[in-house]
Amino acid sequence: MDPLSEAIRIRGTDAYVVYANSRDADMRYLTHFTTSDPFVYFRKPGEKGTIIISQMEIGRASREGISAVMTRAEAGLPEIIKKEKDPYRATAQMIAGQVGKKILVPPNFPIALANALGEFCSVTVDRGTVLSMRAKKTRSEIKCLKNVQKVTQTAMRHAVLMIRHATVKKGILHFEGKPLTSEHIKYTMHCMLLEHGCCAEDTIVSCGEDTAIPHMTGTGPLRADEPIIIDLFPLHEKSGYYADMTRTFVKGEPSSEILEMYTTLREAKHLAVSRIKSGVSGADLHQIVVDFFKERGYDSNTRGFVHNLGHGVGLQIHELPTVGPSGKTLETGNVITIEPGLYYPGSGGVRLEDIGAVTKKGFDNFTVFPEDLVI
Repeated sequence: MDPLSEAIRIRGTDAYVVYANSRDADMRYLTHFTTSDPFVYFRKPGEKGTIIISQMEIGRASREGISAVMTRAEAGLPEIIKKEKDPYRATAQMIAGQVGKKILVPPNFPIALANALGEFCSVTVDRGTVLSMRAKKTRSEIKCLKNVQKVTQTAMRHAVLMIRHATVKKGILHFEGKPLTSEHIKYTMHCMLLEHGCCAEDTIVSCGEDTAIPHMTGTGPLRADEPIIIDLFPLHEKSGYYADMTRTFVKGEPSSEILEMYTTLREAKHLAVSRIKSGVSGADLHQIVVDFFKERGYDSNTRGFVHNLGHGVGLQIHELPTVGPSGKTLETGNVITIEPGLYYPGSGGVRLEDIGAVTKKGFDNFTVFPEDLVI
């Protein structure tokens, strides 16, 4: 029995129900259908899932999705709303009419709809079954992720070329006669991504003091002799899958402190990658890097190494499995990042990040990109 059918059975329910649009990763995963409007998905044990949508979407949903398709009219909604004007109660009555008296819903199910459903049936909250299913990628999913990573690396190369070919005037990088800014590098990378069917937001191009704050996105002119962190995690719009990578650069001469931090960081990343394989826990991998940094004299509390070693990537940029203190056993097919970082206010920060798939014997690293600090 598949995991979702098993969860429905174990919890003593009749069906699993989701109400969301396709920006919800679970809905995208279960239906392979994309729309900005919320719709209903339900599945009974051992059966194919069914979506309930508007008449105008029926043709596209039948062609693009993997679920059985039912219109709202076929589900009885037009007759229901003649008597029930509250939209949540009307939708709840429609759902209850299709799925039975006991339903299982995901943790992020809309509370207003759950309350309305409670008038017609019992509602039980699932413990993340679909999230766990998503953590183990199929071959086709891994192929998608690899392709997005290739596009990500193409965009990163353009950023590297701009920094490499920049000139330095009074400590500020200049490119094509103008100060080279964080915003301009982001714009250039984002344009490149759009040409390949990808988009990105919250891209990090930080410099100097800002690099000591892990998720500072960065702004203004970039400076010579200071660390520049570029963290790019685009979404492939057609497939819905993300990629993720980070590199740190210096144009000019890095300080001895940054150079030592980076050398240690690179060794830590390689150490972590060498220990990955199915059966190893995310918590153990994280602790290996914590211990390595401590041996080299670096902190792992409020400064130094201050975040998880990595995370799962798929239809969300951060999903299971966790590669941190709470990380469970890794399995073949998990796609994870390895991204150690060191951050010291007053000096700056450094970070490296690769993405790849856990295998029975190791790590299929999707990231094929130089780790040179000085460019």
